[in-house]
Amino acid sequence: MTLQSQIKYCRNCGTAVAYRVPDDGDVRERAVCPACNTIHYENPLNVVGTVPFLDDKVLLCKRNIEPRWGKWTLPAGFMELGETTAQGAARETDEEAGAQIEMQSLFTVLSVPRVGQVHMFYLARLLSDKFAPGHETIEARLFTEAEIPWDEIAFRTVKETLEQYFADRRAGSFGVHNIDIA
Repeated sequence: MTLQSQIKYCRNCGTAVAYRVPDDGDVRERAVCPACNTIHYENPLNVVGTVPFLDDKVLLCKRNIEPRWGKWTLPAGFMELGETTAQGAARETDEEAGAQIEMQSLFTVLSVPRVGQVHMFYLARLLSDKFAPGHETIEARLFTEAEIPWDEIAFRTVKETLEQYFADRRAGSFGVHNIDIA
């Protein structure tokens, strides 16, 4: 079974779907309902978050949930329907860190095809060094680059984003970075 083969039943009528190439000219195998002919498309999930910074420090959150309980991450999570990527990133930063921020530009777009996800991180200037972490976070704390617990970073997308942030900071210019994680 491929990563994409996760739909079992038609969302319209409840009939068990069959995986096949639809008769509409498509070239990919899809979940097709044999009863009502609905084609179900499976697409990547969007993860959105921020790189909250204050002076020479960034804010990291220690995870209170699996996967990777107890590891450090940037505030981020799955985008919700009805919100923009920036709105989702700001919401996740509030939910996970209770941080007051000023949203800035998109910073990294990381494609993670093996798990069907696209991660997007925005730069976010912290307006305060006071945090009120939510239930998904054990601790929210500011770190300089030298203080970051690199071996305790929860996800490769976060590590890549942090490395790019500090490289851009040293260079004195921030760009948008597109990164593929095999």
